[in-house]
Amino acid sequence: MDQGNTAFLLIMAALVLLMTPGLAFFYGGLVKAKSVISMMMMSFGAIGLIGVLWVLYGYAIAFPGAEGLVAPWSIDWSAIGLTSLLETPEDAAYPPLAFVAFQATFAIITVALISGAIADRAKFGAWMIFAAIWATIVYFPVASWVFNFGLADDGSFAYGGWTTFGMQEAFGVGVIDFAGGTAVHINAGAAALALALVLGKRVGFSKGAHVPHNPPFVLLGAGLLWFGWFGFNAGSELAADGTAALAWVNTLAAPAAALLAWLLVEKIKDGKPTSVGAASGAVAGLVAITPACASLTPGWAIVLGLIAGAVCALAIDLKFKFGFDDSLDVVGIHLVGGLIGTLYLGFFANNTGLIYSGDPTQLLVQAIAAFSVLAYSFVLAFIIGTVIQKTMGFRVTNEDEIAGVDTVLHGEDAYKLETV
Repeated sequence: MDQGNTAFLLIMAALVLLMTPGLAFFYGGLVKAKSVISMMMMSFGAIGLIGVLWVLYGYAIAFPGAEGLVAPWSIDWSAIGLTSLLETPEDAAYPPLAFVAFQATFAIITVALISGAIADRAKFGAWMIFAAIWATIVYFPVASWVFNFGLADDGSFAYGGWTTFGMQEAFGVGVIDFAGGTAVHINAGAAALALALVLGKRVGFSKGAHVPHNPPFVLLGAGLLWFGWFGFNAGSELAADGTAALAWVNTLAAPAAALLAWLLVEKIKDGKPTSVGAASGAVAGLVAITPACASLTPGWAIVLGLIAGAVCALAIDLKFKFGFDDSLDVVGIHLVGGLIGTLYLGFFANNTGLIYSGDPTQLLVQAIAAFSVLAYSFVLAFIIGTVIQKTMGFRVTNEDEIAGVDTVLHGEDAYKLETV
């Protein structure tokens, strides 16, 4: 066993886990002061819930071995509860449980991302039920489509999900998604759009009506996300090598460029660059570089960041044009940013992108994977959310929303102002 790679993977897993508390601060600063506990609790609830489900059966669904597509007969039943993974093979680069731990943190952050679309108006219990069902029938299978693959000694696919091995068999190239542009960001963004439609608009929804209550929280959260994202992207190499180093550098370059592009768009549109814009731009760049971090030169990573920052800065206004209340711009940043990063590879991926090969096949494969995940997640999230809304109720009452969901749902206030 390679102790260096084992240490690397465990440290990367810890960094990715930190992203979810970082997301809690990022989202918590963006909502109303009377909703910040509720908002942060949805992220922490995801840590508890998905952490347990991943150990019980999530890993067994997402990584069934060489079966490819997820179905009841392709679940690795021996991995239920992870008891079959306690022993480390002599020739393994790291213990199986190290990989289990790393992938667990991906499942947690993906579910937590969705919550930003339903800020200020969702019941905590309903959210937890949605998260459990969506993770089980959407995230775990999609993770298998994208991340469950094995390579032969010559580097070719030996087995995998349909986006990797299946695409390779059909088109000669598999989808490039190094760290989760499809499985994490498009997946979560599509589900967020579905829930925003199911729960409807907040009271008084209009442009400028809901402003972030704590921009320093937003910046803190963005900083923690960026820090953890190095584990997200570089760690996906599963080894401390040159590819991990390239992913690390691109995870610096693309978000930095996206931050600048977002601020420039804000300056042109609104006359002032904002701290929330800087944080949002960095996150947009992080989203876009996620699938592409190991397949671009740093120069092309900067170009990707500039595109993602500018386009996502404009995309967040789509909710006002089309009339859906995506409270914290999960659609505009994660869905749009994930699509940009995934499709960009069709043009600029090293060796196989259109500008290098003159062949549009990689772009076709990227598009098929991206829009398939989008459709699958959106449809199932809409169905799950609608059933919950029609039965136990997903949204709080207008009166409770106005009063503040922190007190109503959790019996707590984020800020206590006492007079002596």
